[in-house]
Amino acid sequence: MPSNEMVYIVDDDASVVNALSSLLRANGKQVQIFTSGQDFLDFDRQDSCACLILDLRMPGLNGLQVQESIAAQTTIPVIFITGRGDVPSTVRAMKGGAMDFLTKPIDESALLACIEKALERDRRLRLAAFEQESLLARYRSLTPREQTGATAIGTWSFEQAGGLGIRNHGVYRADTPGAYHAKNGSRLFRNSR
Repeated sequence: MPSNEMVYIVDDDASVVNALSSLLRANGKQVQIFTSGQDFLDFDRQDSCACLILDLRMPGLNGLQVQESIAAQTTIPVIFITGRGDVPSTVRAMKGGAMDFLTKPIDESALLACIEKALERDRRLRLAAFEQESLLARYRSLTPREQTGATAIGTWSFEQAGGLGIRNHGVYRADTPGAYHAKNGSRLFRNSR
């Protein structure tokens, strides 16, 4: 695990927080603990790969409210935990993008596997965001004329080709020599001289 990855735990139950943080630290994870959803939302997180273990039922902001608040700000993967889950809450959490919904007492191996999956997802999302920002920076460095050309080239796709009735680019490429009365591509180029 990269040293800057973090697992955040938000739960108002001290015994659960202590058990989870001990388990995760024993498995090489860095852990940051919060006893309320508001404490987590107020915390200035470092810019690193992370996931959030979030209790569903807490005083003040419940887990679903916290999930909704962070969804507007970040793509941090959320793993819900609860002692008293119900179907509507589970559905709402999953529709809100939760990675998983685990009930207490939590199966340690299931939790560890879910955390690995969540961290891998965050790594991929962060890499994609970095690549997107790099592309945008390169695009912005182009002259206006180059930007116009790059945009025109970038908009051509197989989906658009399909919209024009072109089913397979290879068919047309293969038929090109025939259209110019050449037996194959090499003769096409010889004939063009």
